[in-house]
Amino acid sequence: MGISAGGSRGGPVSDPNIVPLIDVLLVLIIIFMVITPTVPTGLPTLVPQSAPVQPKSEPADPYTIVVQVMQGGKLMINQDQIEWNTLGPRLSEIFKQRADKVAFVQGADDASFAEVARAIDIMQGAGIEHVGLITASDTVRGKPI
Repeated sequence: MGISAGGSRGGPVSDPNIVPLIDVLLVLIIIFMVITPTVPTGLPTLVPQSAPVQPKSEPADPYTIVVQVMQGGKLMINQDQIEWNTLGPRLSEIFKQRADKVAFVQGADDASFAEVARAIDIMQGAGIEHVGLITASDTVRGKPI
């Protein structure tokens, strides 16, 4: 765009002044650049790392708690079968005297994600601070480690 200073056309010139529009757009860009990093992104997670496969010579820790979600919505805490409505109180009872509040959840291959998520929610509601996930490759001879 150029500036016309008089000229052969006689009459008012109606060129839009876009400088204020550009100023407003630059201010908006700066505002959005400052605000964007503070937007929450979700829940913090730790991605499990694959460990080298080594045969276990020592038995699993007897204090490790594993909640297994089986086919059809059945639950087990270690080797004891339990119902959904007693899972929270039973875990609260187990962890009330423990300093470290860590447990694991293992879902069967045909268990639905909603059931595993429900078990994790109940575990966190029972006061367990850290819930680990056990995958199929984390089992030894059909038993969780």
